[in-house]
Amino acid sequence: MNTFLNIKRDTVFLAIIIVGFLLTVLAFSALYFAVPDPQVFNSAVEKIFVENDFTQQTDLKLLEVLAQSGSLFEGSIALYSKIIFTLFFVILTVMMICLALIFSNIELRKQFDLLQTSSFNALSIELLRSKNSVQINGDLFQLTASNSETLSVLMECALDGDYVTGVQLESIISGKDEAECDDNSGAMRIKRLRDNLGGQIIATKLIRHVPSKGYQINSPKGSIHLG
Repeated sequence: MNTFLNIKRDTVFLAIIIVGFLLTVLAFSALYFAVPDPQVFNSAVEKIFVENDFTQQTDLKLLEVLAQSGSLFEGSIALYSKIIFTLFFVILTVMMICLALIFSNIELRKQFDLLQTSSFNALSIELLRSKNSVQINGDLFQLTASNSETLSVLMECALDGDYVTGVQLESIISGKDEAECDDNSGAMRIKRLRDNLGGQIIATKLIRHVPSKGYQINSPKGSIHLG
């Protein structure tokens, strides 16, 4: 189910990924362009040759060493550049894999939310009083006699479009006057019914509670049947 919260999370994920990608590109760009030009060293050696007249054998040997050093320097810089490019593409590949996994996880979460919503919405509910059971969306749930009475009252009120408070529920089932009943007893009946039907999921999907009104079956009137 595409809720505002889900959309907000997806936007945050996407923003983090984009920012991370841009920072990675900037970091590698800065690193790559910070590598000195390999021709700088050779140009400096060539300038020494041009500006000076070397005749001594020692001087020539020194210049030869400098020239060889320049070649080694050029080779090292080229290697560093290749390493930087390789690391960049490795990290880019890892980021793409992470991106795919994140969006796959987001999509799976949306599908699960949609499945959960469709699975636990009471599209049809039929109470079988003689068997102390209820059939919800084709699935049969066994109830106790007390659960059956509680659900029966909730369904009857839902057919009339009414809510029932804990006090009213206890009064109807026990036959006592509302002044002699308390809300906790009715709430306990609701809790036992919810627990028997599946706990928290049913608590939020089937039997909803509005503090200012009371309890009500969350199902279309046409899908509620009392047997």
